[in-house]
Amino acid sequence: MTNSTATRRSSFSARRLLNAVPRFVAMTLLTVIVIGPLYWITISAFKGREEIIRTTPTFWPETFTLSNFERLFASTQYSVFLTNSIIVSVATTVVTVVVSLAAAYGLYRLKVPGSGKIAGIILLSYMIPGTLLIVPLYRTLAGIGLIDLHAGLVLVNVAFTAPFCTWLLRGFILAVPRDIDEAAAIDGAGPARTMFQIVLPLLLPGIATVAVYSFVYSWTEFVFASQFIVSSGLQTLPIGLSAIIGQYTVDWGLVMAGTLFTLLPTLVLFLLVGRYFVGGLIAGATK
Repeated sequence: MTNSTATRRSSFSARRLLNAVPRFVAMTLLTVIVIGPLYWITISAFKGREEIIRTTPTFWPETFTLSNFERLFASTQYSVFLTNSIIVSVATTVVTVVVSLAAAYGLYRLKVPGSGKIAGIILLSYMIPGTLLIVPLYRTLAGIGLIDLHAGLVLVNVAFTAPFCTWLLRGFILAVPRDIDEAAAIDGAGPARTMFQIVLPLLLPGIATVAVYSFVYSWTEFVFASQFIVSSGLQTLPIGLSAIIGQYTVDWGLVMAGTLFTLLPTLVLFLLVGRYFVGGLIAGATK
């Protein structure tokens, strides 16, 4: 009896181990695919130019150098591009949070006639490819004098982040019981006070998710920034990095150093709140 039990346990352990092999292989491949480019960019930023363009690649710098970073800030306008990206991304994040929170609260919390159809139209607008709107958006911004201004770029970014963020907040708002509103009304609180003092604190995970999404979107946006910003002193990081690449030659040391510094803010942001961001996306879609 004991030998039979031990045999069954051994067989069960062997099957579990065998079933775990495909998952382990898949996770390993996925990790290499995701982390591999980040690792290569990082080590290449600390290599000399000769080592970067060498036919036989090296997986660790033979000699660490900071010359790429020194030349990045000395010979390019990287600090200007960085400042512009921070301005545009922070402004987009703030406006998106305010607009999407107000829209989501009005559509999904208050009794607005036709709110279901309005919510569907808002989500449908997010599905329109942005490249199809470049010409009409350019004419619109030119008509109101917002071409080559950060305000125009922020306005366009918000137009594409707010619909999705409004839908994303839907799950969080619906998860808050309406009994809270009724209890607050009995205590004499109006709709505005109920929203800011009672409901809003309960929506902080959703607001954080919306903020991260809108920041990363505006930080990496390239198409509209390349069309609506003309002056080099107003260009954002994606446009500035593309300008570092020459027509006939590419200084890969500068490109890698600039790419690494561009990735750092988003990497730090995801390391700090990435767990809450992914959880917020799932919660917003399923609640």
